[in-house]
Amino acid sequence: MQSSRQGFGALSSLSSNSAKVYETIVRRFLSIFYPPAIYQKIGIVAKIQEESFFSNFKVLAQEGYLEVMQYSFTKKTAKPTDAKAEEEGNGDSDQLSKDKFLFEKVKGMKKGDMLTIGELNIKEGETSPPKRYNSGSLILAMENAGQFIEDEELRAQIKGSGIGTSATRAEILNKLIKIEYLSLNKKTQIVTPSKLGELIHDVVNASIRSLLNPELTASWEKGLTYVAEGTISSEEYMTKLEGFVTRMVDGVKGLNNQYVLNQCFNEVAKYYK
Repeated sequence: MQSSRQGFGALSSLSSNSAKVYETIVRRFLSIFYPPAIYQKIGIVAKIQEESFFSNFKVLAQEGYLEVMQYSFTKKTAKPTDAKAEEEGNGDSDQLSKDKFLFEKVKGMKKGDMLTIGELNIKEGETSPPKRYNSGSLILAMENAGQFIEDEELRAQIKGSGIGTSATRAEILNKLIKIEYLSLNKKTQIVTPSKLGELIHDVVNASIRSLLNPELTASWEKGLTYVAEGTISSEEYMTKLEGFVTRMVDGVKGLNNQYVLNQCFNEVAKYYK
């Protein structure tokens, strides 16, 4: 009979990748039985003469499950920037020790304490712009248009509907691309406005700005709900809708803002070939 090595005794015979997978599974399993890691948010206001300096950060107060999440194959130079990084095994024991030391120091501080300043540095940085929409995220944004509405009641109203329906949102996007209001990068699926699309946006923004606000959609959705509930009649709803359209059209007719729009067009045009 041939005997085969099984269980923990066979660990040394595994390939490097297999051993890492095994360790990852075991540590993840053991972490289930440990308490959660607890972080302490710290806020410090320091004054130098008349200048105030504000520091906000968090330190690890109790390791919890992180105690068993220190993978043997993780590079010791990696330093966690947040709890997620540590959860994924990117933390190291040195950083945890530093957090403990810092937490103990902070606990011993009280208002009015004098601190020793080692050095002062000015760090320059830039904020990152929001990521561009792709075909998938834009449809998701249409579905969840209510997140851009501040009014809680209106936000709740549009929550179940959004812009378009699940059956029409993709077709709305395809149509906007087909009539060249939007441009789609077929390789990255990134959606950007076309020159024509930007010009139309500027026209609407300078004439009927409310059309660009999802609150308008939410308010009319709310009216449709009232019709369905019998709170108002369909005739009342249509009268209000027609009145809104009439007021907006009459308002546009009296604007005479073509010269301002022409300046907007010239500003937009220089960014396109």
